[in-house]
Amino acid sequence: MSSDSQSVGKAEVRLKWDPSPWDQPPHHLDIITATYSADAPYGRPVYIVHYDSRSPDGTINMSRHSQTGQGFGYVEAMTVELDRLASSFARVVVGVAIHQDTGPKTFGDVSNVGVLVVAGYKELLKDDFAQVAGSTAATVAEFTRDSSGAWEYHESVRGFDSDPALFMAEMGDTP
Repeated sequence: MSSDSQSVGKAEVRLKWDPSPWDQPPHHLDIITATYSADAPYGRPVYIVHYDSRSPDGTINMSRHSQTGQGFGYVEAMTVELDRLASSFARVVVGVAIHQDTGPKTFGDVSNVGVLVVAGYKELLKDDFAQVAGSTAATVAEFTRDSSGAWEYHESVRGFDSDPALFMAEMGDTP
């Protein structure tokens, strides 16, 4: 295991943002997770999990979802049980996208936006999207299975300029 990766069996991704001002349409952000097969780790996703879906095998679940950012602290959360994923999976990529229904919005347009990736009580990533402030979507974490079958976490904050539908198709592309 390299110094920039950490072994992980189960992770939770949490997302927060402040609601939009009362006279503006709500900001709607979503956690999106894509799974990739061992045969094509940078190919098309086997399946994608987001606010309106869940994994077929129950290993990836959204436990909290917000369409407005209202609430205290992290208002959206997704659990990824890597150690329960079938051996046919080799890569999982997690990202965040901003819905563009009410006009273009970037991370810089949303106040107090932040993501937290944890494994148990260990913080793997805490980020405010400042480095991708001009983007409408971003990957935040990549998990890869090593030759022994263990899953490794890799920080992967990378910005994209696409709506959620396009982001789901391109989020696992080679950087």
